[in-house]
Amino acid sequence: MTTIRHFEERGVPETGQRGMSASVHSSVGQEAVPTGVCAHLSDDDYIGSTHRGHGHCIAKGVEPKLMMAELFGRIDGPNKGKGGSMHIADMSKGMLGTNGIVAGSVPLAVGAALTSKIRKLGRVAVAFFGDGGANQGVLHECMNLASVWKLPVVFCCENNGYAESTPVEYGLSVANVVDRAPGYDMPGIYVDGMDVLAVYEAAGQAVDRARSGGGPALLEARTYRYYGHTVFDDPLTYRTKEEQDHWRARDPLLTFRNHMIAQGNAITSEELDQMDAEALQLIEEAVSFADASPLPEPHEIL
Repeated sequence: MTTIRHFEERGVPETGQRGMSASVHSSVGQEAVPTGVCAHLSDDDYIGSTHRGHGHCIAKGVEPKLMMAELFGRIDGPNKGKGGSMHIADMSKGMLGTNGIVAGSVPLAVGAALTSKIRKLGRVAVAFFGDGGANQGVLHECMNLASVWKLPVVFCCENNGYAESTPVEYGLSVANVVDRAPGYDMPGIYVDGMDVLAVYEAAGQAVDRARSGGGPALLEARTYRYYGHTVFDDPLTYRTKEEQDHWRARDPLLTFRNHMIAQGNAITSEELDQMDAEALQLIEEAVSFADASPLPEPHEIL
């Protein structure tokens, strides 16, 4: 979680300072969701991501220095600088790609799950999408198909309250996204997306079910993005400071720290500080690596 946090808070501004024109979407505040989910996955398992996917990449094992190079449009990025923030993929890590199309990676994850079932690979796929993606037709087609064929896929909704600036209460026909699960004959699991341990436990149930042949599940994690939809967006034009303060007080890193320290001998504050310092150093090295990486040659465009 702290690696994701530092990548976002250092990498996103650094991208702007280098004059990159592509949109970059921060997931600060949402770190507990990909961390808790991907802890159950190996490199052989798959995830399909979103436009807000830096955390998914890091949690799945993609190298931050390569990701930073991709953000900077450099040749050493996982996609040779052609993809940028919204199109990072690393097949060696089962990372099927961040995706600029809302819910666009859902069918990719379902296809990977179908491959696993046909070839008897024992792999699981996780399809990440947001509350805005919850209303895309392709998601509903995929949930229906996955249920009919009992595919090993987990549909994970990161409900951060807003589809760009549209409140989830305005755009959703039901109280919660998981309320739609019974319509596709799959379990619906609602979890506090600011609590990494709660996410870990809930995701474990869904992943274990999928891996054992039980079929898909719908996991909804209620979370919050601390910054705007993009770096160009002022969230206070559509939400209140009081709301933001409420969710910042529930910061997933702070929640985890307080819980672990309260356990007594589980982990010390100094050890957590050391992890944080190491994560920050890793990101500093990633920025230096990306700056040293060459820009693609003109012929690479073809």
